[in-house]
Amino acid sequence: MEFASIIQKIAIYAIPLIFAITLHEAAHAFAARYFGDSTAYMMGRMTLNPIKHIDPVWTIAVPLLLVLTSSPFIFGSAKPVPVNFGALRNPKRDSIWVALAGPAANLAMMITWAVIGKIAIMSGARPDAAGPLEYIAIVAGAGIFVNALLMVFNMFPILPLDGGRVVAGLLPNKLAYSYSRLEPYGMFILIALMLSGVFNSFLAPLVDISMKAVYSLIGIF
Repeated sequence: MEFASIIQKIAIYAIPLIFAITLHEAAHAFAARYFGDSTAYMMGRMTLNPIKHIDPVWTIAVPLLLVLTSSPFIFGSAKPVPVNFGALRNPKRDSIWVALAGPAANLAMMITWAVIGKIAIMSGARPDAAGPLEYIAIVAGAGIFVNALLMVFNMFPILPLDGGRVVAGLLPNKLAYSYSRLEPYGMFILIALMLSGVFNSFLAPLVDISMKAVYSLIGIF
């Protein structure tokens, strides 16, 4: 992969990715404190400072590796926000809202990037040109994609993903306990699903549907 192409990808995806993971984690921290747990707040994680959320592997190494290997998309994540679910006022119910806060933040950012993209297009950005407006439109498109990917990925019903937390909160206590015991194996299950292609067969269509829904909402087609 040419060096110029690598720099171009970084220039397009860096800002959306940093915003996506930072606001996702900050939203979890804010929701946790709102519902009674100040752990993340006391550890300085309820902040929009991306440095507080950076993980050397998932925030830097993995996205860079994807760029260097010419991956069709750039993906990464931040350090998980620590949440003491037992400190929540209603642990079972409130854990659902804390889990949903991250994906909700990604949805809000998808809409925000779509609005930015539409403004750029309405201001004269053209697909056959290369200038500041075109750059903004391209970055906005990357922002929509990155946030859709993070939102859909995190909502898969496998612990420790946010979707798994939601499922655990909705299940009856006995089933929730049995389901939660699978969490130590969650990442291994995810890796197995990815390697088998099963995960991607669900991920890609859902990301596409999410993006089209936001494009339709904002009126970009």
